[in-house]
Amino acid sequence: MILTLEIYKKVRQVLWVILFANLGVAILKIFFGTIINSASMTADGFHSLTDGSSNVVGLIGIRLASKPVDEDHPYGHRKFETLTGLFISGMLFFIGGKIIIDAINKIMNPVIPSITLESLVMLLATLCINIFVSVFEYKKGKSLGSQILISDSMHTRSDIYVSIGVLVTLISIKIGLPPIIDPIASLIVAGFIIHATCEIFKDNSDVLVDKVAVDTEKIRDIILSFEQVKDAHKIRSRGSENDLHIDMHIMTEPDMSVEESHKLIHSIEEKLRELINKTVQVIAHLEPFEEKRDV
Repeated sequence: MILTLEIYKKVRQVLWVILFANLGVAILKIFFGTIINSASMTADGFHSLTDGSSNVVGLIGIRLASKPVDEDHPYGHRKFETLTGLFISGMLFFIGGKIIIDAINKIMNPVIPSITLESLVMLLATLCINIFVSVFEYKKGKSLGSQILISDSMHTRSDIYVSIGVLVTLISIKIGLPPIIDPIASLIVAGFIIHATCEIFKDNSDVLVDKVAVDTEKIRDIILSFEQVKDAHKIRSRGSENDLHIDMHIMTEPDMSVEESHKLIHSIEEKLRELINKTVQVIAHLEPFEEKRDV
């Protein structure tokens, strides 16, 4: 539990850094997008704003997930992190829908953006910030095994492609292409948001529905590497990087003592933690092994 609390503390620190970066990027995009009447840049700004709001939601989720085990929650509160990821995907879906509606209105009532060199430079600057945020958050998410950081980095990664699209759109209008390309780019922005939404929803829902978390054959190979283990079956795994559970039925010689069996289970658990996940929780059911004999 101490290890988990330390991980959650580091996740919170990362989320605070990302929050201020996202808010700064969002304000700049919305400000300049409104000034130059660019639907795509404004849409991109609101997309970045959802990054900041998702960071706030993430901070709340991490606080709840880090609560210790109690009488009503004997398995802890870690799935609050997963629920937070699903909530973030819902927020993104709502924002994506709003951008689609705004883009359709712009198509019906087109407005020519007033593009300046300053706005293009600003977009390039925010693009660089997005690249830093995405790479930094993803690496931290992987190293800490945090679903919230990984999900949020996937969302931020879409900002990179979206910003590139907006930049190309503004340059295209500057060189003479029709202004309708701007709301069309907004629709592409919405497409990226909805795509990120689906990925985040899938990753987090897999945890809630107890999808296989570790390859069963990999677990089986580790278990059978112990000489005392004659066979293993009913191997199951579920959970996430920071809340991984594995249970199995292990067959050993019938004459093994309780003490020997106890030591074997601990050795298997330590091996699984070494090779798969250092926080994995293992439940093993021992069974006597009997070779089948031909009559």
